[in-house]
Amino acid sequence: MAKRILIVDDEPNIVLSLEFLMKKAGYEVSTAEDGEQALAAIHEQHPDLVLLDVMMPRKDGFQVCQSIREEDEFQDLRIVMLTAKGRDLEQEKGLSLGADDYITKPFSTQDVVNKVRQLLGE
Repeated sequence: MAKRILIVDDEPNIVLSLEFLMKKAGYEVSTAEDGEQALAAIHEQHPDLVLLDVMMPRKDGFQVCQSIREEDEFQDLRIVMLTAKGRDLEQEKGLSLGADDYITKPFSTQDVVNKVRQLLGE
């Protein structure tokens, strides 16, 4: 059975390119445009990994990450934060809230695929 990836970003071009890449790599993919949609999708779909943008409307990626980590049933969910803010402070905040990794935009598409495979043990 294919692993499930949830892509959460409010930029349609990024969602489209990541969705294409993840499907091409053999993953089942769903998407969300903001933090509230992301939390609803996580509860409904129980993905294996979330590619989570930091800067989004309604709830940002940090809030989503923190909410996920507060729930016992999602402790095994892998979270990769995606952001245009590459400063060490943002990275440290994301990792301290429970993100498994952090990728700075613009990113190499192959790096994202490799990171996903690594985190999913493939």
